[in-house]
Amino acid sequence: MHTILSWMRTATAGIVVLGAAAAMAAAPGPSPASAAPIADAGRYKVIVHVGDAEPAKWNVALNNVANLQKEIGAANIDIEVVAINAGLGMLKVDSPVGNRVADALKSGVVIVACENSMHGQKLVREDMLADIGYVKAGVVELIERQRQGYAYIRP
Repeated sequence: MHTILSWMRTATAGIVVLGAAAAMAAAPGPSPASAAPIADAGRYKVIVHVGDAEPAKWNVALNNVANLQKEIGAANIDIEVVAINAGLGMLKVDSPVGNRVADALKSGVVIVACENSMHGQKLVREDMLADIGYVKAGVVELIERQRQGYAYIRP
């Protein structure tokens, strides 16, 4: 009897292992050789956080945005750029990256300024570039978007 029980346990364990291996082999998922193109994965959502006033940082952020739209397709991705603290400097009317910001807005990117940061810097909407949006608290916007499934990028 002991031999039969031992054999049954071994056979059952073998079936479980084979079943798990078969399930893993049949499970969908990309393999390095057969990964689907990014655009096939569905609609993407990205939130970009910029808190620096350096034109170089803004250029990196705007390059990231343009590259995402090019690679994934602008129609397949929602991109929002949130400027807080010193990052507001690049959204002011006299911004050295103002033309690039305008181009990003035209391509469908949402760019918003944190009103709490604006208040702290004594900025008003008239000081800012045309067509940008505003949020009460940039850090709350970042958190809320991530809760909605947005990927977070900070260049």
